[in-house]
Amino acid sequence: MWCLVAVAAIAVVAVSVLVVRNRALGVRKRQTEAALTQKLEAVERQLALSRAELKKFTDEQDAAIQAAEQAAEESTKAVLKGAARFLQSLAAEQTTLLDNIQRKYGGHPVLADLLDVNHANAQMARKAQGIAVMCGAPLGRRKQAASVYDVVRSAMGQIRNFHRVEIMQQSGIALKPSAVAPVALAVAEILDNAASFSQHDAPIEVTFQRIQKNVCIVIDDAGVGMSDEDRQKASALLSGDDIARLSQLGTQPKFGFPVVGLIARQYGFKVDVTGFSRYGGVRAVVLLPEELWTMEETPPPVTEAPVSSIRRVESVEQTAARTVHGLPKRGGRKPPVASVAGTGGATSGTAIPKEGPRRSGGGLGALQRGTLEGRGLDASEPEGSEEA
Repeated sequence: MWCLVAVAAIAVVAVSVLVVRNRALGVRKRQTEAALTQKLEAVERQLALSRAELKKFTDEQDAAIQAAEQAAEESTKAVLKGAARFLQSLAAEQTTLLDNIQRKYGGHPVLADLLDVNHANAQMARKAQGIAVMCGAPLGRRKQAASVYDVVRSAMGQIRNFHRVEIMQQSGIALKPSAVAPVALAVAEILDNAASFSQHDAPIEVTFQRIQKNVCIVIDDAGVGMSDEDRQKASALLSGDDIARLSQLGTQPKFGFPVVGLIARQYGFKVDVTGFSRYGGVRAVVLLPEELWTMEETPPPVTEAPVSSIRRVESVEQTAARTVHGLPKRGGRKPPVASVAGTGGATSGTAIPKEGPRRSGGGLGALQRGTLEGRGLDASEPEGSEEA
């Protein structure tokens, strides 16, 4: 009996000791966890500060790099803009000299070679203009509208293989003055691209379509076409959303699509190259909204006034001269004078000058001069000038 009581007492004491010990261990555990939690929070705060400092440093570094790249880009653009403007002025001066030579020596056989020189000069001027546009220079402007047909002909005269381009129809549509220069440059770049990526004898067709309130210049080539990746890149460039830097154009820069996308975005028209031509090549569409075009004004036909009568003009002296018997004296013969209806009865002895002979030229001459002289498409001034 006493043994059982002793065992029970020992068990109670042991349980009490274990309870006290467990409580002490729990207290120590909670204290340790609290200390570790505080240390972890301190470390996390330090890590957050370190991350914030690292992000700040990274942002500053990125901003410095971006500012340096932007400064380098602007500096490069300024240099190229000045060089391009200088080349454009030389090209314009050379064009003026060639025009004077062609007018002075109209029938000389050397004019065929001069037209080739003028054609090469037009290509150089287009390249210089594209570089200037990429560098932020404005295009020229006009004060008069120009036919879409003549604008495309002007663009043809600025590419190498112009003889492969065929305009399939007239349009009766004219571009407003603000749209002449940008559309001409865009079409020239597209035609040059079509001629460069197709066979030397492959045709390039240009048609005009009116779709609702828009006018489309459709250019079909027979080239090798583009892959899906190339079409996506071209669409991004032509949309104007992806503005390529000069440093990204490579050692042999291609200014075509970047220039077209830039001026399309600035002047409010669209260019699409995702279609397929009937020859298996690329179909490029230049879509002009109604703000950029109008109907071409057709001058009334010039009709000659009919001759109402042929009569003699008798002088007062001839009428008064009579013989002694009262008969009129015969005078000298006078040339007949035509009386033109609608002139109020007035007559004139001044001869009407005949129209001088028109200048004629083959292929390239008719292409370049026939359009440009009549419409003055290349007689443009920098943007903002009131002269055209």
